[in-house]
Amino acid sequence: MIKSINFSTKIILYWDLPDNFVEGNKYIVSVNGAFYAETEKCHIEVDPLLPETDYVFKVEMTGVNADIVGDITCTTEKEKERIDISKPPYNAIGDGVTLNTDKIQAAINNCGKNQCVYIPRGDFMTGSLFLHSDMELYIEKDGILHGTADVKDYEPKIKSRFEGHEMMCYAGLINIGVLDRDNEYNCKNVRITGKGSVCGGGRTLAQNVVDIETVLMKEYIESLGSKIEECETSYTIQGRVRPRLINISCAQGITITGISIENGASWNVHMIYSDDIVTCGCVFRSQGVWNGDGWDPDSSTNCTLFGSEFYTGDDAVAIKSGKNPEGNIINKPCEHIRVFDCISHYGHGITIGSEMSGGVRDVRIWNCDMGTSVYGVEIKGTKKRGGFVKDIHVSFTKVCRILMHSVKYNDDGEGAPVPPVFEDCTFENMIITAKLRNKENEDVYCEAIELSGFDVPGHFIKNVKFKNIKIDNGQDSRKQSIYLQCCEGVSFENISCS
Repeated sequence: MIKSINFSTKIILYWDLPDNFVEGNKYIVSVNGAFYAETEKCHIEVDPLLPETDYVFKVEMTGVNADIVGDITCTTEKEKERIDISKPPYNAIGDGVTLNTDKIQAAINNCGKNQCVYIPRGDFMTGSLFLHSDMELYIEKDGILHGTADVKDYEPKIKSRFEGHEMMCYAGLINIGVLDRDNEYNCKNVRITGKGSVCGGGRTLAQNVVDIETVLMKEYIESLGSKIEECETSYTIQGRVRPRLINISCAQGITITGISIENGASWNVHMIYSDDIVTCGCVFRSQGVWNGDGWDPDSSTNCTLFGSEFYTGDDAVAIKSGKNPEGNIINKPCEHIRVFDCISHYGHGITIGSEMSGGVRDVRIWNCDMGTSVYGVEIKGTKKRGGFVKDIHVSFTKVCRILMHSVKYNDDGEGAPVPPVFEDCTFENMIITAKLRNKENEDVYCEAIELSGFDVPGHFIKNVKFKNIKIDNGQDSRKQSIYLQCCEGVSFENISCS
């Protein structure tokens, strides 16, 4: 099935990896019956096109098992009227100093369905902004929507969720939707696009939040006593209220394309209880930012990420569904997640967990390069999380290692009645380098595969298949090891080391 993102003068097509795909296959894309291009990716941008015009696209897979992937008829949009924030009546100033929050928010409030808020070239400083349904935010090349490092610019706090807990957090730089999990999606059909940047306050803003919250939460932190040792750091609890860069809550039909997403104070794109979130052609940068995840679907469904690059201070992608006991009670799984045609140049790679108490299922990852990451592909949870991770499939991907394991960090909170279940996963047609890229940007040897389940009968890691796996660190074959503990039903087929 082919899907599309329709603009006025271009259309982005994307599709799932065919079940009969083999190494070396390519795709031919035709437009109105005529050849347009050949690609190895599962996406393509077709342009230039005419506005308000119908186009018929067809995608065929060539080579072994040649087949028709599908066809789709799309209509380009009408050209949208631009609301330029630097023009009257808004007169925002892009000098990297002037605070423009009220001016930009006024332009957003006035944006109609056939209009877009236009960020021209310049460095436009701002605090929290709130988008609404049926609108577009366009950031021009060399245009920066730049979040300040002043905590007051992200007040008042909003209801959000971080590391599995619903709580009041500082508002994101860009906010889409309001957290209200008991009702329908409250913000729909929003697009953030262009060739510019959304840039946050980064480490400075993060530290400012921790400093303020340490004072505000002093009595509560002291009341925890030794329990604070269950947290990842001594300032974990204070840090959970940091703003996200792009905060998406209870929203549907949100598209983010083409922009650079940089230096949030914590996670950069975070979608909570949301559906149909598509992100493509973006560059994520957050090196040196604690918890600087790139793209985090959290108890959300039908989230798709492709054609993007990562230079992150933590996970490139982190798939989550809440933390015990709250996550078990809310019980909203994260499911139907697709990640493909992506590369990590720096960061931790792709993870599921450790907040997965609501369950994670149906995740497909293919044609990604996580070879220079720290963890490659990692599925993790603490023994007391509860919940499940199942139906995970990774293929045609390069990683430093594959981890499915029980972890002990970030273990605060009341335990679930039973441990988690990790099961029904496949890893096929992959290259494992068995060497990771550490924080000093050095290569360090590591185990190629580690499966370490929960030491409780019935909660071992089970039904995991490895097929057509090449383990090759290029230097020391003694380091190409596989570690198994508390597992059952694990199979290996055509595993090679060199």
